[in-house]
Amino acid sequence: MRHPVVMGNWKLNGSKEMVSNLLKGLDAELKGVEGVDVAVAPPAMYLDLAEQLIGKGESKIILGAQNVDVNASGAFTGDISPEMLKDFGASHIIIGHSERREYHSESDEFVAKKFAFLKEHGLTPVLCIGESEAQNEAGETVAVCARQIDAVINTQGVEALDGAIIAYEPIWAIGTGKAATADDAQRIHAAIRAHIAEKSEEVAKKVVIQYGGSVKPENAEAYFAQPDIDGALVGGAALNAESFAAIAKAAAKAKK
Repeated sequence: MRHPVVMGNWKLNGSKEMVSNLLKGLDAELKGVEGVDVAVAPPAMYLDLAEQLIGKGESKIILGAQNVDVNASGAFTGDISPEMLKDFGASHIIIGHSERREYHSESDEFVAKKFAFLKEHGLTPVLCIGESEAQNEAGETVAVCARQIDAVINTQGVEALDGAIIAYEPIWAIGTGKAATADDAQRIHAAIRAHIAEKSEEVAKKVVIQYGGSVKPENAEAYFAQPDIDGALVGGAALNAESFAAIAKAAAKAKK
């Protein structure tokens, strides 16, 4: 049985006050919630503060991060290594997000290098995949997702997906208020799992595949009721403790 993971991607949002209030609020909202892993990915500037807050008390929140470099050290101004992330307690690292692919010209091959580097350092890659609106309208969704996953499989073998997380995020649904229907999301998740199963049914059966793209408390339950949707990568709704906790609770309830 796969264990759902609900992760908040805070993107370029935050302040010391916001991080403190949000994490304290989340801890309070998640008391007694079992059956779901809850993770947050604050901006790198706030990893230290988040680690301190999560480390206090009985917090079950998993600390993540939004990016990583492919170098361990050296003359790479502005970049962050896996060991630095580990030093601050971060374990779940988002890579391949469409915003990185678009604004920083990150290719499938470069994202696959990040994936390999994270695995090498014992961290959990959260591999984002997904299609643009034009690709969706052209019926290319499954082909685009397969290509992005194959960049990892073809260089590292399908077993590299063991212990990793895949986040299917249709680009046209990220931050737009639009969202795939639960049935449509399930169809794509099933196709992604089937694609992986062509290489290994065992890996496909175990790999966690999240849905991302305008996930809210109002639609979360419908997504999590689907057999191949194992949680969510949440954007805007993750910036509010009550909303984010409601999504996590919906995942825990659906997967009991």
